[in-house]
Amino acid sequence: MRIDRIECTAVLVPMKPGTVHSPIYEDSCDQFDWKGHSFSDYPKYIYRLWSDDGACGIGESYRQVSEAAIERNARALVGRNPLELNLQSLPFPRDREYDGFEVAVHDLVGKLLGVPVSFLLGGAVRDRVAVSYWTGRRTPDDMALIAAQALERGFFSLKMKCALDDPHRERLERIAEICGADFEVVLDPNQRFQIPANAMRVAGALKGYRVMFEDPLARWNLAGYRYLREYAGVPIALHVHLPYAAHGQHIEEVALAIRQDAVDYLNLGGGLWDFRNAAAMAGIAGIPVWHGTEVDLGILDASYVHACAAAPACTLPSDMVGNFLREDDLIREPLIYEKGSVRVPQGPGLGVELDEQALRRYSIDVREFRP
Repeated sequence: MRIDRIECTAVLVPMKPGTVHSPIYEDSCDQFDWKGHSFSDYPKYIYRLWSDDGACGIGESYRQVSEAAIERNARALVGRNPLELNLQSLPFPRDREYDGFEVAVHDLVGKLLGVPVSFLLGGAVRDRVAVSYWTGRRTPDDMALIAAQALERGFFSLKMKCALDDPHRERLERIAEICGADFEVVLDPNQRFQIPANAMRVAGALKGYRVMFEDPLARWNLAGYRYLREYAGVPIALHVHLPYAAHGQHIEEVALAIRQDAVDYLNLGGGLWDFRNAAAMAGIAGIPVWHGTEVDLGILDASYVHACAAAPACTLPSDMVGNFLREDDLIREPLIYEKGSVRVPQGPGLGVELDEQALRRYSIDVREFRP
C-alpha cells in the first residue's frame, strides 16, 4: 500500500458579511498584523491524499502558507505507505505547512483502520467538546446583536477581539442585558493592552462581570502575566500556537508559563500531536486549556474537535465556529452544535466528508503530485 496521488487545491472562502467587525472597525485588521488584509484575502489549501486502494484522506491548511513548503511536504509523502508513517513525527519540518498534511494523514490512516482520529491520538475522553462563540471588534449595539445570536445558537460564552480604548464596559453591559450575568466573555486584545497598568485599568472597569483576559500583554512578558494573575481579579490566559515560531512562541513557552505560575489558562493551537502533548503538560500542572482557531473551515475544525476529545485537560470552551462565520465550510454535513458544545464525529478518520461541489466553487488553483 502507498500514497499514490496528492492533490492540493487553493480555495478562497469569504467571511459572511458583517461576521467579523462593526463597520467602524473594518480597517482594524492591523490587530492581526496582516498589513490591511482580512480573513477572506488569504487562500487556504485543501489536501487530498489517495492510497492505491482508493482510500482518500483530507486535510486543510492555515492561512499564509508557503507553496514551496507545500510541494516539499507533498513530495515527502507521495509513494509512502501511510500505515508505516510515524504519526507523531511526519517526514518534514514542523512549520506552518505541517499541520494540514498531518490532518490528511490521520484522516487517511483512520479510514484505512476504521477508527476515528481521536482513537489515533490515544482515545476520546468525551463525546462533546465545549465551544465558545466568536466575534471581532463591535460597537456596544452591534455586540448586543452578536450576544443574542450566540444565545440563540446555544452558546454560554463569547470571545471578542478588542483594543485598549474600546468601550469595554458598555459592551459587557449589553451582553449581560441579553445573556445574563453568568454569560462568560473572553477579551482578546492580541497583546495590545501593552503594560500591566493598562490591563489593570480595564479589569477595574469590568468588575461584576464574568470576564477573562487572553493575551493582554506581549507574550514574552510572563512576569507581567503573573502580576495580572495576582492582582487584576480576572483569569489570565496565554495563547501559544505550536510548534512553529509564530510570535516567538515554542512548546517550551508552555513549560515556562507553567514554571513561572504566570497563567490560569492556556489557549493552545497547532497540530494534532503538539496540541495533545502540550495539553497533557498543562493537565499535569492543573491548568485547563482550550483549542484556538484561525476561523477555519470544516476540515480543520473537525480535527480540532478530535484533538480536544483526546485531551483530558481541554475542559474550557474552544473556538471552533468557522462554519457560522464563513460562506461555506466545504464539508457535506456540518459539525453538530448544541448547548454550548460540538459533537465529536464518530465515523472513521475525521468523520466528515469533503463537499466536492463547494470545493470547485471556491477553488482558485490545483496542483497534483505523484511518485
